[in-house]
Amino acid sequence: MPELKFCIAQMEAVPGNPGESLLKAEKLAELAAGRGADIISFSEQFATGWDPDSVGFSEGERGPVNSFIRNTARRYGIGILGSFREKTESGIRNTAVFADKSGEVVCRYSKIHLFSPGGEDRHYIAGDTPASFEFMGVRFGLAICYDLRFPELFSHYQRAGCDCVIVQAAWPKARIKHWDILTHARAIENQYYIAGVNATGKTSAGEYNGNSLVVSPKGETVIRADDSEGIFCTTISLNEVKRARQDLRILSDRREYLYIGWRNI
Repeated sequence: MPELKFCIAQMEAVPGNPGESLLKAEKLAELAAGRGADIISFSEQFATGWDPDSVGFSEGERGPVNSFIRNTARRYGIGILGSFREKTESGIRNTAVFADKSGEVVCRYSKIHLFSPGGEDRHYIAGDTPASFEFMGVRFGLAICYDLRFPELFSHYQRAGCDCVIVQAAWPKARIKHWDILTHARAIENQYYIAGVNATGKTSAGEYNGNSLVVSPKGETVIRADDSEGIFCTTISLNEVKRARQDLRILSDRREYLYIGWRNI
């Protein structure tokens, strides 16, 4: 069954200088491609650093981060997922795009759950549509940071046939225990991979200590980063998804029609 080499790019954004951040990111993409990676994912707003109070450096489809993702994917022949501040007619969104090895954008996702405790909802507008894509025979779903706290989105991705959900994040050091618990919970309850890609370093919005990780469909930690910058690679295998679901057949016991009905009680 299909499998691919997946790389997490854990890095610290250069404050106020997305151009320098993109130079760092390109070196990580080149390194991943040199190691035979098929796909690399960066963290939430990797070029600017996540900041709920800032919409600076927001951009449209032809902006610098968008262009970096497409051009770098094409240059190194590697799929790239990146998040940025998207300028739209209705407002600024926290958006991720995935470009395949030819540099074509094949998926776009805007963060559905805005982090209201930090005021993100005051400056950004929320997305309202889940997004998934197939790449080299593996179906990926997309989520961004605070989305991780909302299991309904991840249940949707299970029903949509996803084999792995990538969570790009700027998850703070102060709540890193929650990051660990929730990534494992989402993997266990849906029996697919969770790839959590976190920021590291300090920004005006907080302090981050990485701990990016990939969790298997059985809830085992496949790889885990420390707090350093670099790439961390592993294999995503459909055999592992199939095996987890065969060994413990929990998904067929879900009673969706009841869950929907309870919403009206």
